[in-house]
Amino acid sequence: MERFQAPVALLARLFLAYIFVIEGWGKISNYAMTGDYMETNGVSAKLLPLVILTELGGGILIAAGFMTRYAAVALAGFCLLTAILFHTEFDNFEQVINFNKNIAMAGGFLAIVAFGPGSWSIDAWRKRS
Repeated sequence: MERFQAPVALLARLFLAYIFVIEGWGKISNYAMTGDYMETNGVSAKLLPLVILTELGGGILIAAGFMTRYAAVALAGFCLLTAILFHTEFDNFEQVINFNKNIAMAGGFLAIVAFGPGSWSIDAWRKRS
């Protein structure tokens, strides 16, 4: 089973990173609308550049396996904050699903923090050098 660890860890990182890269880029493309959405939920739109950096930058770092544990901690925190700040309308089924997804993604990132990015990563390559 060890022979599958490296490719499965890479696949897991890519799956986790996917949504953050897409969403980070989407926030750049829809900057004003995203800022308005944040303001509607009581979060200052001034934080939008940090949100984009966290999502897009963190997603790219996770996918590449570079500074992976740091990026995973940041994205786990981001997921938890997103769940709490944007998805607590528990009488709305879609919001419950989004809340649960964010909690689950935070768990995935915490697994990366605990176990690392795997041997098919820039972090592992740098460690060997």
